[in-house]
Amino acid sequence: MTSAIPSVDRYIFRLVIMPMLGVFALAASLLLLDKMLRLFDFVAVEGGPVDVVFKMLGALIPEYASLAIPLGLLLGVLFAFRKLATSSELDTMRAVGLSYWRLLRVPYIITLVLIAVNVALVFYIQPISRYYYEQMEYDLRSGALGASIKVGEFTTLADRMALRIEESEDDGRRLKGIFARVTNKRKQTLSISAREGAFLATSDSPDTIILRLTEGTIVQDTGSKTPRVLSFSRHDLPIDLPAIEEFRKRGDATREYILPELLRIGWSEESNEEERDASQASFNFRLVEVVMMLLMPLLAVALAIPPKRSTSALGVFVSIVLVVAYHKINQYGEDVAALGLVDPILALWGPFFAFAALILWMFYQVAYVPGGQAIGWLEKGFAKATKKLAKLFGGRRANSTLQEDDDPSSPSLAPAE
Repeated sequence: MTSAIPSVDRYIFRLVIMPMLGVFALAASLLLLDKMLRLFDFVAVEGGPVDVVFKMLGALIPEYASLAIPLGLLLGVLFAFRKLATSSELDTMRAVGLSYWRLLRVPYIITLVLIAVNVALVFYIQPISRYYYEQMEYDLRSGALGASIKVGEFTTLADRMALRIEESEDDGRRLKGIFARVTNKRKQTLSISAREGAFLATSDSPDTIILRLTEGTIVQDTGSKTPRVLSFSRHDLPIDLPAIEEFRKRGDATREYILPELLRIGWSEESNEEERDASQASFNFRLVEVVMMLLMPLLAVALAIPPKRSTSALGVFVSIVLVVAYHKINQYGEDVAALGLVDPILALWGPFFAFAALILWMFYQVAYVPGGQAIGWLEKGFAKATKKLAKLFGGRRANSTLQEDDDPSSPSLAPAE
């Protein structure tokens, strides 16, 4: 028996690791795809380059990974023990003396590894990546990424020029269909149209660029009845770039503080009350999300085992609902604690201990109560509802079949005499 135990651990490891990695990849991909669609719309509206979308998605990977890791762990263990239960292998292992705690040895080793990864993510990597995401979004909105002038729209520059470009080719190096309306220092208005143009940088003034126009016309309003009209083959139009404020320093938002900064600000007498509340709320939120991973294997086992002679997958649905609901409650607790309305310990650790008590009770029902079920009442209600729906739709199909048989216009399969 002793020599067979390592093989059991390897078997459980294979059962857990594959669905866990699959769920992790699926959850992270769905979150990124949903964000990608919104980022493409945002970048298209702002007129920015397409490659910034993938840079912003890369900065969001640590944040989405910290959400997908607990979910992957939960469903990986759940699917593994569900397979053992539905194939009666779990009954065999229990019959030879393997307890649930012994069977959970490998899942808890995996859990400890994932907790270390998640600690690095939520306390160090995620805050910095979130800051870079906010910086790229700011640069995109402010035009620092080359998004100041949008094709097909009028853009106001330096409060004295309106510029419109019909087409842009070669990544903005070649412009077509240019119209500009400029007010000079003498309050005279110039209307300029050109067939083509290109932006050129200047070495002497970084705040000014040159718009070189070719084959166009300048209409100057001199205040008289007849405007002055000039044609040109090439004309250089200086453009003063709008002043772009420097992006804020990292840490102005509490989500961007790493662990040492949270501890220094949250428990320092030099910080004001608002900073302490926000830092303590952020620290406790991240910590409670990580600690809850220790209970994920117990929740998975409690919901993985269906009733005897049943293959119900209701536990999978319930597990996802519980984890998502708990995460949303924690987010709400962080928000109210950051505002100073509720103590962070009460707002975040209160739901944790309530959820932990529920999980331990559910695991006790499955592991120590003969024939116990964590959600037995829910399984019974779900089974009754399923039977009623089956009878309802089955009765409708039977009635429709009888009506077709009674219809004299329906073809008969009886042989002709």
